[in-house]
Amino acid sequence: MCASMEGASASEPRGSEAGLPKTSRRSFFGILLATGSALVGALLAVPVLRFALFPLIRQTTDVKFSPLGPVSDFASLTEPEMRTIEIEQIDGWRKAVSQKAVYVTKDRAGKLLVLTSICPHLGCTVPWKKDRNQFVCPCHGATFSPDGTRVSGPSLRGMDALDTTVQDGQLSVRFQYFRQLVPGREVIG
Repeated sequence: MCASMEGASASEPRGSEAGLPKTSRRSFFGILLATGSALVGALLAVPVLRFALFPLIRQTTDVKFSPLGPVSDFASLTEPEMRTIEIEQIDGWRKAVSQKAVYVTKDRAGKLLVLTSICPHLGCTVPWKKDRNQFVCPCHGATFSPDGTRVSGPSLRGMDALDTTVQDGQLSVRFQYFRQLVPGREVIG
């Protein structure tokens, strides 16, 4: 009986002899492990990619108008008056709230004008010097008239005027950053 079983098993082709690859348990678990690792890696890559690409996809917020006070407060201005505004910007996933100094003054025609306190030369904060009746940059000595026009110094242009609006008797300003070291006014943020 033992000889007949040997003869029967010898006549049946095995997996590798029949043209089918012989799969061992070890290679099956290797394939299973590789497939599982690829799936877990793909699942973990989704939040990482979203985190990395989020600032590129999301638009930055436009800075809103900030109130400066009633227009009647500025009716009798004889020299620039400094005011501090609070601005909120969202850039990507970062939210920044900062305070910026601006000057409310009048142009040559007597119309209200709001100037940024940032020097268009290298970005220093420009204070108003009452005794000289000028804005004087402490960094490189640029001087500007009360309406922000360039008087002297290395700055290529006058102080930058900001967009303003009057609603319900309230003067509001939209703060923006401008490119420095260029003769023309270019908004950068």
